[in-house]
Amino acid sequence: MGDYTPEDWALMNQQRAVYQAEERARQALELLLASRHAPTFGYLINNYEHCLQTATMLHKDGHDEETIVTGLFHDIGFIVCPENHGHFASNLLRPFISEKNAWMLEHHEIFQRKHFQGLEKMEGVDFVNAREQWRGHKFFNWTAEFIEYYDIAAVNPDMENSPIEFFEPMVRRVFANQPSLL
Repeated sequence: MGDYTPEDWALMNQQRAVYQAEERARQALELLLASRHAPTFGYLINNYEHCLQTATMLHKDGHDEETIVTGLFHDIGFIVCPENHGHFASNLLRPFISEKNAWMLEHHEIFQRKHFQGLEKMEGVDFVNAREQWRGHKFFNWTAEFIEYYDIAAVNPDMENSPIEFFEPMVRRVFANQPSLL
């Protein structure tokens, strides 16, 4: 690569742009699909179904496509990096989504701790009140709402989720947005 000329880089960047436009959404969906048959780890549904359920509920409540796609991928990293899955999802989607949804993704794992009854304090961490450090932030209420109505509630094994194919065009449109450097 040290021998590349500016012309080589220009050609490679053109090819990269085409590749990313065609592949980015498909490969993001494949990341989610990898957990399709994963175990539930004690939850009522597995993480894949949880993500579908979250997106289905957001769609039924009339949220925009960006927010629905954000919900679809909100726990994409939950299995491979549970202690940092909010950052994982935020980093994946950040170039294509609003600051509001990126902030929500990054902080949602802390906001959901409010519901960790019985784990009020563990290793010196106040789980129930951890989110209070952001009270007053412009995206606090949205993040709290997302957790309450779309994350914590999306564990219903009797709910019929929209299939992944329903969300695919939305995912393609969101990933087709011009990436920002939020």
